[in-house]
Amino acid sequence: MSALVSPPRIGALWQQRIQAMKEYEIVREGNVFSSGFSDSVVFTSEYDRARARLAELVDRYAGTAFDNLFPGQEIENDGGTCFVLEHRNPVSVPSVDIDRFKKDLMNDLTLVLGVGPATRRRLNARGYYTLENLLEHPGLRNRAQKVLAGLHGDDPSAIMDLAGRRHSKSHATVLGAACLVAPEDLVFLDIETLGLFSRPIILFGIGMIEHGQLVVRQYLLRDVTEEQAALIATADHLVGERKALVTFNGKAFDLPYVTDRLAYYGLECPGRIPHFDVLHFSRRRWRNQLPSLRLTNLEQAILNIPRHDDIPGQMVPEFYETYLRSGNAGPLVPVVEHNRQDVISLALLFFCLLEESYGTL
Repeated sequence: MSALVSPPRIGALWQQRIQAMKEYEIVREGNVFSSGFSDSVVFTSEYDRARARLAELVDRYAGTAFDNLFPGQEIENDGGTCFVLEHRNPVSVPSVDIDRFKKDLMNDLTLVLGVGPATRRRLNARGYYTLENLLEHPGLRNRAQKVLAGLHGDDPSAIMDLAGRRHSKSHATVLGAACLVAPEDLVFLDIETLGLFSRPIILFGIGMIEHGQLVVRQYLLRDVTEEQAALIATADHLVGERKALVTFNGKAFDLPYVTDRLAYYGLECPGRIPHFDVLHFSRRRWRNQLPSLRLTNLEQAILNIPRHDDIPGQMVPEFYETYLRSGNAGPLVPVVEHNRQDVISLALLFFCLLEESYGTL
């Protein structure tokens, strides 16, 4: 198996689009507001380092075969052929106290519509401490029954919806619903794209817990024509009776983007599954302690994981375009490393938050 040396016409068209439509602005350090209405900025020092790294990679890997840089395998499905890399990483999966989580649910009278903190205190004073106690309350009996029915069966999605409506999407109870999901059913997702809107996804990072390890599978497009097959392979990971998705800002970006790209090919997204967005929980936990809640900042401040020779995510399209244009796979090296570390840090941060909220003592 070899890399595609001469990209087909569709790849050439995307090269032109990438070159013509940059979606970031370069600004001086400490001068973020000079970017005006731009949603994405790259500091001058980051840009200069990335451009130097790109040139160095092109020189270093000139003449190096794709397979020598990326030992993976080719897979086929209804969408065609795509390429997958696999890496195994040690990970400590926390033990969670499911009984404590369920007790918190049963003791949360505010899950009942019309019961706020003040009403809960009055109910406690009258001997109503649990949702089941409220079944004896003449005015709240029916509403309590509806809540208990929604909690019946330990469905994480139902619990997350209920707690999210009555509290917030970042509430500890929403995160605690992960106690009901086996670690092996968690799917960690991070994507790299050719831009912010309706452009191909060129790398899909999937993390799964297998035999106590975090297995990261990366579907890397050797050419943009492989996107459909990579999309189908990624979507297959989200199919299952008890599956749950974990992302970082994935509710706003990753999942809608994947859904949009599936629709582009006339494909439907897999059925709705529980979705834990770690950015939401991180904001609740560290917004008053850290100046930035970007994943790279959190991994360094909370997980003590520094990154070396990383590239700004906004510049991934330029590195990929250089690969398409030259056939030199060197520029893909930091893109693959960046994505892999995103998936690893996502999993570690999620487990850190979950252990803090419901880890066994």
